[in-house]
Amino acid sequence: MLRILNLHKTFGSIRAVDGLSLEIKRGEVFGLLGPNGAGKTTTVNIAVGLLAADSGSVEILGYGSPANAAVRRVIGVAPQVLSLYDELTAEENVAFFGRIAGMRGARLREQVKSTLQFVDLHDRRKDRVSTYSGGMKRRLNLAVAIVHDPELLLLDEPTVGVDPQSRNAIFEKVLALRERGRTVIYTTHYMEEAQRLCDRVGIIDHGRLLALDSIDGLLRTHGGQKVLIAQSLQGEVRVPTDDPLADLNRLQAESHLLSFRLEGPDLESVFLKLTGRLLRD
Repeated sequence: MLRILNLHKTFGSIRAVDGLSLEIKRGEVFGLLGPNGAGKTTTVNIAVGLLAADSGSVEILGYGSPANAAVRRVIGVAPQVLSLYDELTAEENVAFFGRIAGMRGARLREQVKSTLQFVDLHDRRKDRVSTYSGGMKRRLNLAVAIVHDPELLLLDEPTVGVDPQSRNAIFEKVLALRERGRTVIYTTHYMEEAQRLCDRVGIIDHGRLLALDSIDGLLRTHGGQKVLIAQSLQGEVRVPTDDPLADLNRLQAESHLLSFRLEGPDLESVFLKLTGRLLRD
């Protein structure tokens, strides 16, 4: 659906994107992960045509470059900073963005209705956005991104600052969009979100792609060993292991165990292994 080839972008002395190449498959939820300053936002801005690359190319397959306004109509964007007008109603916001995408008349009215129903806001459609909770605003932010039924959707930190119920609702909408055959690029700092939603994950830092695979593939390649944690009368023992049963039998023979558990690597440990533990500002 989206092909990024050898992309470069600098801002003065800062190399924001450094030879990045990606291919996003049609119909997948693709997670784009990276620490602050890794180049995620710059990459997304180039991918949707908001920013020009210094070199390299971006292509929406079957359509062309997003630098072309007509091509951008197959893209929907829900930015991290809410793109909503507080003094308008939800219905007016969605209709406004629908008109920007070129819709008019009966089709616009039907899309506004169905989109607000999809994000569970139809009953509050006549209320001003200024009266909405944070979770409702996030769902409306998704609505204005999908009102024109785009084939490619970019969601930048779509659950920032929402309660668990709203967060779960957004997850369900993302998965429903995948069921409709839509392609979703999902940027997040929450590793559990990527593990729950994403078919594949790309981890980038300093503008370069460090790893790209399914969650299971990343864990196998970069996760390291499992850890057997055993509790005895002498205290807790943590044993990195490739053969948990053999190590458990050995520990049991050495000292009577009161309890044990096995911890495997997770996406967060892979992320920190690849990008480091230094604080990013």
